[in-house]
Amino acid sequence: MGAVTLRVADLDGMIRYYRDGVTLELLRHDGPVAVLGRGTTPIIVLEHAPELRHASPRDAGLYHTAILFDTREALATAIYAVASRYPGTFTGSADHLVSEAFYFTDPEGNGVELYFDRDRSAWSWVHGTVEMATLHLDPNAYLREHLGEPGVQAAAAGTGLGSAIVGHVHLSVGDVASAREFYVERLGFETTAELGDQALFVSAGGYHHHMAMNTWGSRGAGRRGLALGLGKVEIVVPDADELGALGERMAHFRVGVRDDGRTLAFDDPWANLVEVRAAE
Repeated sequence: MGAVTLRVADLDGMIRYYRDGVTLELLRHDGPVAVLGRGTTPIIVLEHAPELRHASPRDAGLYHTAILFDTREALATAIYAVASRYPGTFTGSADHLVSEAFYFTDPEGNGVELYFDRDRSAWSWVHGTVEMATLHLDPNAYLREHLGEPGVQAAAAGTGLGSAIVGHVHLSVGDVASAREFYVERLGFETTAELGDQALFVSAGGYHHHMAMNTWGSRGAGRRGLALGLGKVEIVVPDADELGALGERMAHFRVGVRDDGRTLAFDDPWANLVEVRAAE
């Protein structure tokens, strides 16, 4: 997964949240656009759009952006920073068997997951389905075990925080059947887990999930109007040949694609913009 673009009303406030709270680095800030990430890897792109309004909570759109940390210590550092500076944004935590996850809602209502993957050897697969669950995970105990004084100092200084990427993107959609048809049958992801007609988890390359779609708050939602919140989901494929093959696949299914020679862009059934590019 590449960066997730968010349209925001308060650009400065959202920069502070993702920089000082989530502990991302401000990589670029060019007028109305700010890019935050780690090292040279963009994770969140913020586009200033104060003229737009918030969507209804029942609309399709972003459920959460999930940021994957390379160590438990780096994850604990980020949890400590955001919980210390923005304590009202913490919404919960869970052991998912494949990962350890902590959930927040940013100041403009966008969901954020901060997580660490267990080693793939610990994942359990049965007939192509990965075993995931939602078990209790005590955030205070997690911090006591993994934070330590160096992590507290790193959170305060904003340095020495390790690497992170967008691990997966979770969407709110109108129905799971349409999500499966688009993301699996047309786009080409593989199904890794399902919760009946409530949620679908998909991936490439044997990951537990790169994307998920649920109807928990958005069942029956139609196409999104222009609003604050999700602006774009970026997917990165291995090379130009894969990108070309995807273009042919989407043409076969008569999906409207914008091709600028470097990226393919198209809307899913709820007008969530998806952009695909080849790895550099």
